[in-house]
Amino acid sequence: MTDEDKLLVEMRKILGDAVVWDRAELSRRDPGVDSRNFTAAALVRPNDTAGVAALVAYCAANGLELVPQGGRTGLAGGAATTPSQVICDLGAMNSVEEIDAFARVAVVQAGTPLAVLQEAALVEGLDPGIDLASRGTCTIGGMVSTNAGGIMAFRNGTMRNRVLGLEVVLPDGRVFSDLTRVMKTSAGYDLKHLFIGTEGTLGIVTRVAVKLNPVAAAGATALVGVPDAASAQRIVRHFLGRTGISLRAAEIMWHRFALAMSRMLGIEPGQLPLDASCLLLLELGADDLGAATTALEDGLAAIWEEAGILDGLVATSNQQARTIWRLREETEQIERMHKDPPSFDVSVPGDEIDSYVARLEAGLKAIDPAYAPYVFGHLGDGNLHISINVDGPVSHERHRAIEDVLYSGLRECGGSFSAEHGVGLDKRDAYERYADPVKQELARAIKTLLDPGGTLNPGKIVSTRS
Repeated sequence: MTDEDKLLVEMRKILGDAVVWDRAELSRRDPGVDSRNFTAAALVRPNDTAGVAALVAYCAANGLELVPQGGRTGLAGGAATTPSQVICDLGAMNSVEEIDAFARVAVVQAGTPLAVLQEAALVEGLDPGIDLASRGTCTIGGMVSTNAGGIMAFRNGTMRNRVLGLEVVLPDGRVFSDLTRVMKTSAGYDLKHLFIGTEGTLGIVTRVAVKLNPVAAAGATALVGVPDAASAQRIVRHFLGRTGISLRAAEIMWHRFALAMSRMLGIEPGQLPLDASCLLLLELGADDLGAATTALEDGLAAIWEEAGILDGLVATSNQQARTIWRLREETEQIERMHKDPPSFDVSVPGDEIDSYVARLEAGLKAIDPAYAPYVFGHLGDGNLHISINVDGPVSHERHRAIEDVLYSGLRECGGSFSAEHGVGLDKRDAYERYADPVKQELARAIKTLLDPGGTLNPGKIVSTRS
């Protein structure tokens, strides 16, 4: 019996009826968005927190490296594995345990897809206050681990702002239980924040208490053409200042991205207003569709000249609204146009966006005159997504040169080289070059303190080398 066979026998003995896949089984399964997710020796899917704790304790005791995985939608290599590692898959822990409609709190197992929580909360007229295009696949635990943002972050904050309490399995197998379900707690260190955004390197999230918000009964959607991001921001501020409505989305797309997406999606010319330099996608919530549509139309008319609006379309049907949203959300079309294009995810302060985009266009053309980036993102919080119009991967030297254009000066002006996709494996080099050195020292110290054996997701975000 090989060492790998012995490992599988031990896993099945410890975890009972939990799913255990060997290397051969993994090779036949879909690894998600990153082919490196399933290069491990085995995958184990515990049924509950006790099972996760037993698996972690076994790995810690035997010097095995363990990689937590949720929906496998991450874009920074945070769930990537090596042939000697074991996967802890949270897919069996997928229940919404409780929704307290009065307190507006849900208690959810970590493997629960976002869409499942959204549907369960909607029955009570509530919503988790966060939304991602991958809502059907991404999991609550994964969203906590990456501090996910999405289209509603400008209004409700990132996942860090939605979490009231956590249950986490620590690197030695102990269970940290702080499933606080109240907003007010001033009881010493708020340690749950150690595990939000740390990509499973300090602990494996197993259960989450999530804050819920009332959801508007109906929403209206518009696509508006503007000359630049500053004009789009004037529109957003206008709607944020109005009462009786809620601005649920404010997404921005530059012309090159929108035009490429419309072609890939087969949207006929003239169906949407796509000729402006920038396009602003708005969604407004109100008590009913009529009120939302009227508020959107009246609001745009009131700000039209001041904001320099060039064109606009308020959706008159659900189908038209879906078409507008497809333009923004089905970004895998860019991946189909260009095989593995270099892609980036940054946060830029609002008043810097136009100058940043102009600077990156010029900087990229200085590297290669053929470079013409696709730029889009979440206007309200300054999160821009950037893909380069080239088949990848590019050389390490070329990738670093592109990063220098996109990342230089971001920290100094209050932005971030990684907005919502995390650091994982792929951005660790950028983290070491662009993150504050003292922050890096503290992060390494915390990792060494909590996980001295390097059991959980080693190599992601921080390197513990001195």
